[in-house]
Amino acid sequence: MNGMSFLRKSLLTILGVVCYLGVGAQNLTVQGVVLDAADNSPIPGASVLVKGTTRGTITNFDGQFQLSAATTDVLVVSFIGYESQELPAVENMTVNLFENTQSLADVIVIGYGTVKKNDLTGSVTAIKPDDMNKGLVTNAQDMMQGKIAGVSVVSNGGTPGGSATIRIRGGASLSASNDPLIVIDGLAMDNAGVQGLANPLSMVNPNDIESFTVLKDASATAIYGSRASNGVIVITTKKGSKTGKMSLTYNGNVSVSTVGETLEVMDGDEFRSFIKDLYGEDSDQAKALGTANTDWQDEIYRAAVGTDHNVTATGNLAGAPFRFSAGYTMQDGVIKTSEFRRVTLSANYAPSFFDDYLKVNANIKAMHAKNRYADGGVVGN
Repeated sequence: MNGMSFLRKSLLTILGVVCYLGVGAQNLTVQGVVLDAADNSPIPGASVLVKGTTRGTITNFDGQFQLSAATTDVLVVSFIGYESQELPAVENMTVNLFENTQSLADVIVIGYGTVKKNDLTGSVTAIKPDDMNKGLVTNAQDMMQGKIAGVSVVSNGGTPGGSATIRIRGGASLSASNDPLIVIDGLAMDNAGVQGLANPLSMVNPNDIESFTVLKDASATAIYGSRASNGVIVITTKKGSKTGKMSLTYNGNVSVSTVGETLEVMDGDEFRSFIKDLYGEDSDQAKALGTANTDWQDEIYRAAVGTDHNVTATGNLAGAPFRFSAGYTMQDGVIKTSEFRRVTLSANYAPSFFDDYLKVNANIKAMHAKNRYADGGVVGN
């Protein structure tokens, strides 16, 4: 009898616990909205997950969501560029997300979209302007030298405005081109280069570059095709800020380049003495010698002056961010008659319509460049 009583009490206790758990973990339908804490605008595409599970949903165009959850569940709300929020599940929720500039730095542009660094399976390197080389920068490749692991940038002779040999993880072919594909603001450049321009990267003013992203492996080929088999360099230019105030900035610099060391050669008197000792003073070779004593290295080299000037205007025009820049670059070569001149104009305007449902990004870029190489004939003044 005592045994039956104990069993009956145990069953009632277990049933009571189960009923209590059932009451304490009631299911409910959560309806909520996710807003930007700065301006209370809806955030479409935000992720709403039940913590510790794979159950979840995303917000619609109005930032609204609906989800079934238990009263004991915790919801994790997140979106790229914002700090995640963990909140207990209730029937009606309003979630305010705050911007997180650190998480924005962890987003990389790869071809036709963006991806977080943690989710990226391919080999990708991104550098910002603060990581780039300083000083007078004529071409975009000058900003990458020595900054990206696995990327070799070697100047092709040092001609002002000249090209460079860029290799990503070394060469892969003995007969075909090993040059990487260059993509500027989503526009892929022809691997054959630009006719009449020694360096296609001269088309971009270095002052307008926001970041470099280098795709090093087969994932680049999957995005851009076989022309990207040697890697891809994605160049993203600067754009206006929606929250930025009207501003006008100028930056410029001047540089002087000289030949560090010349070749040690004989002067006129030493050369004449050498010829006479070799052929004799009465030889035809000795009679053909003149009396000049010209240092031809001094005649062809010079102190080369370079300068770069950039003016940038940013702000809001009719409620939309814009950026306009103009740049002038002048670089003389250390060999007389060699020079590079470039004028660039860039304009970006990004209006949005229908409560940010339709966004337009317009880019206009213009460039005029002039290359002159060292003359092969007589060097003038």
